[in-house]
Amino acid sequence: MRKPGEELPPVYVDRMRQLLGPETPAFFHALEEEPVRGLRVNRLKEHEGFSMETGFSLEKVPWCPDGYYYRKEEEPGKNPLHEAGAYYIQEPSAMAPVMFLSPQPFERVLDLCAAPGGKSTQIAERMAGTGVLIANEPVPERARTVVENMERMGIRNFAVTSEMPERLALFFPEWFDRILVDAPCSGEGMFRKNPAAVTEWSPEIVGFCAERQRRILDSAAQMLSPGGRLVYSTCTFSPEEDEENAARFLENNPSMRPVEPDAKAFPVKECGGMLSGCAGCLKLFPHRVRGEGHFVAVFEKTGNAPASAEPHAEEKSPGPGERLLFEKFCRDALWRRFDGEKLILHGTELFMTGGGFPSLKGLRVLRQGLHLGTFKKNRFEPSHALAHFLAPAEAVRRMELDAGEAVKWIHGEALPFGGERGWSLVCVEGFGLGWGKCDGRLMKNHYPKGLRR
Repeated sequence: MRKPGEELPPVYVDRMRQLLGPETPAFFHALEEEPVRGLRVNRLKEHEGFSMETGFSLEKVPWCPDGYYYRKEEEPGKNPLHEAGAYYIQEPSAMAPVMFLSPQPFERVLDLCAAPGGKSTQIAERMAGTGVLIANEPVPERARTVVENMERMGIRNFAVTSEMPERLALFFPEWFDRILVDAPCSGEGMFRKNPAAVTEWSPEIVGFCAERQRRILDSAAQMLSPGGRLVYSTCTFSPEEDEENAARFLENNPSMRPVEPDAKAFPVKECGGMLSGCAGCLKLFPHRVRGEGHFVAVFEKTGNAPASAEPHAEEKSPGPGERLLFEKFCRDALWRRFDGEKLILHGTELFMTGGGFPSLKGLRVLRQGLHLGTFKKNRFEPSHALAHFLAPAEAVRRMELDAGEAVKWIHGEALPFGGERGWSLVCVEGFGLGWGKCDGRLMKNHYPKGLRR
């Protein structure tokens, strides 16, 4: 095992000594230990009779009611329940920013730097399937990962966009009740979890990130409604990216004020967090908390939100032919009906979304709402996202798999099944895993090829 501080850039070691003083040896010793691992239970899919504790040895994360620590050897990411959206693998410290954001049902919320989607799914779960959530990720390939994670977790009230923050601000002046800026950073807090981050670090990278973060924050301030809350977070310790950016943000945006961390959201003394010297800021160090490094700053915009009319988006509804095909599928395969739901047609793709969404015309949109399925010649084919959204009891036909069968299913194998012909919801431990189509002898596998292991 290397000695504390060994192989780290000398300039980084010196910076941390200046920052931590007598706590420096404890910090470098913490970097020698195993990374802390965590997962967050998906309360949108939680059902009676299922308990995570029966499958894993878990300990509660004190600052997140849905968060748990797990042991390295348990590997929940390889369990079929992960693919079914029963939980999300998330580093424990990374759960803190959304707790400070405190999103509420029926609000308008923006996750401005969303990839890979962990915090977006956490926000959506706390919104309980209501309101409007826009998850934005400027890099299209990374934005597609956000879509996959949102759909796996069974979320419906969302859109995923792929725009630069400056451009997004032109479309949403003072529109959002809450905004999360989990900004791209130099990654110092991830050195223990991701050793490759050490080789990518340099003082020049710190300066580059700090400048980019300032631009992102200023765009976020333009989109926050008066009375709204903005949370800025990074996974780095650099003062240039953390406290100095927070102070500069307040200086450049006089309508913003700092908000001291809520002890209910994060019990600082009990959890070992370190209040920063800047108002409204909190730093998490791996030698003080059971988690990796993180920084959180909380701001609110002064003033009262003006009354605004609900926006009306220009959207195409399915025509009579598409409705007949969709209704035919529902009568055959589902007990659930979608009467009264807002259905949107994009080409041959059918979506369901809640009210209150603004027009996204002119933006690069990867997904808006729950993807229900695709219209093909004289039939409707359900989407993988719909399988994750439905409760098993909502399907007319379903096939419950054990863990071994579920692994085969995720690999793309067909399974013997002598049930009734037609679309069936394939489940594992009461969670929808995907669609199968029974021919009376086999359950043919419709798990998306791009997601198969």
